[in-house]
Amino acid sequence: MSTNPWDNYYPRPRLRRESFFPLNGGWTLDGRPIRAPWPPQAPLSEYAGPVGDKLRYEASFTLPPDLAGEGRRVILHFGAVDQVAEVTLNGRWVMRHAGGYLPFSADVTAALVPGENRLEVLAVDRLDRRYPYGKQRKKPHGMWYTPVSGIWQSVWLEAVPGRGAVRGIKATPDLTGVTLEVKTDSPSFTVTVPLEGGGELSLDGAAGEPLRVDLPEPHLWTPDDPYLYPFTVSTRSETVSSYFALRTVSVEKRGGYDRLLLNGEPIFLHGVLDQGYFHDGLFLPKEPGEYERDVLRMKALGFNLLRKHLKVEPEAFYCACDRLGMLVMQDMVNSGGYSYVFDTVLPTLRMKKRFDRLPGSKFRRSFFERHCLATIRRLHGHPCILGWTIFNEGWGQYDSDRVCRLCKGADPTRFVVSTSGWFAQREGDVQSEHVYFTPRVLRAKKPGKFLLLSECGGFTRRVPGHGSEGKKDYGYGAADSEEALTGRIRALYDEMVLPSIPNGLCGCVYTQLSDVEGEINGLYTYDREVCKVDAAAMTVLAEELREAYREVTG
Repeated sequence: MSTNPWDNYYPRPRLRRESFFPLNGGWTLDGRPIRAPWPPQAPLSEYAGPVGDKLRYEASFTLPPDLAGEGRRVILHFGAVDQVAEVTLNGRWVMRHAGGYLPFSADVTAALVPGENRLEVLAVDRLDRRYPYGKQRKKPHGMWYTPVSGIWQSVWLEAVPGRGAVRGIKATPDLTGVTLEVKTDSPSFTVTVPLEGGGELSLDGAAGEPLRVDLPEPHLWTPDDPYLYPFTVSTRSETVSSYFALRTVSVEKRGGYDRLLLNGEPIFLHGVLDQGYFHDGLFLPKEPGEYERDVLRMKALGFNLLRKHLKVEPEAFYCACDRLGMLVMQDMVNSGGYSYVFDTVLPTLRMKKRFDRLPGSKFRRSFFERHCLATIRRLHGHPCILGWTIFNEGWGQYDSDRVCRLCKGADPTRFVVSTSGWFAQREGDVQSEHVYFTPRVLRAKKPGKFLLLSECGGFTRRVPGHGSEGKKDYGYGAADSEEALTGRIRALYDEMVLPSIPNGLCGCVYTQLSDVEGEINGLYTYDREVCKVDAAAMTVLAEELREAYREVTG
């Protein structure tokens, strides 16, 4: 077993096959050794050279005898490479990919040779704002963080049948079963679902046609009971495994206001902002289990939602949320420009209305929209995801109503936040508010939309020696102890959140899960070693929120 923990984690659990060969070992970057899959800016990469705009990776590997075989094809996968990657194998061009947050792959069977194979990746990362870039900055400060470049997720190989391979599975659930769309060039396939009480359900499907799977005694997925149904898809050539869950998301009137419903029941979203940064690995934690620990840390404080902020994670994060019962509101990754005055200062002073900004280049707009749709396709099957956020606080915002319709059309099963915080137009399912500095009681006032306080709080507490040294403190009001920080949070919820629930408030997202570099407003320190708040008091608050919501929704 490899000592690299990412070598021992299958990167795509929702379409798993037996063949898997990790390629994270033995890389050099510009001639110097680097530990993949961590980016060169991260301490875990152990990279000792400069990081320029162009990064040349090289690695050698010998294909295991049991991976390839007659009639089989070998697929090379990259989890993510920031921003543009060109891949060659044994001097033969393989593929080019742009955009640093999504996986890509290619059939490399024809480029493989017996014995040692030479893999090269030329990554170009100029923090080009035509591409999604999230919170990355060449000169990090405040709410902008250290950039990452090049390979930052696992590289791996798998073997698939030449004919009859399962290329993808789309699962769309409801409260009694699931509709499966299986991509395969096999004329038929069989789906097998083990049943909770014993036995199994087996159904035959035809290529290109949706297959309906109705479950006897359906077991619904909720944060308190995150039940997952495992299943397999078999063709004449192979069997792959996956899972689905039964749950629905809807918006309906309850208690006089539009409310978010999970499985037909009102649910209060008690959430926290999650930037997805780690002190030793930046974009990628030391091991996949760290995602699970983050989920459990937040559940232990009473939270049921993570707003994944301006970043798309490896499958390990979403699978942990599926398995442990953590709801996710997934942001699209911003591209385009940002103005401190117009996008932050003036809206904070409550000047929150304006037309969408000038659209920018056609290339940037087209790429952003393709990236949104690709993000939806990739993450569609995760029951933890309740909704999508398209634009945050005006960053790169343009033509938001049309882009909202585009995303809603691609996934009508979830809610869509068209504009988070301010600069709202007409479309979208959510009246989203961001409130820092001056708490106030909120009221739902947009018919057909539910009210969500999607950012607030952000109080700072510095805990020396835990990963945020060397940076100027950044946040939205200071506290100097566990008691003081917990008290400020409690006062915020007493003054703004609890009184807003009778006015239609359906959820609140506190900033944030952990410190990130100089932004020391986390509930945990950057290294996750210290919980900065009183956990018992936080769980009491969570129960008060649930009870207040039950009273107004019946």
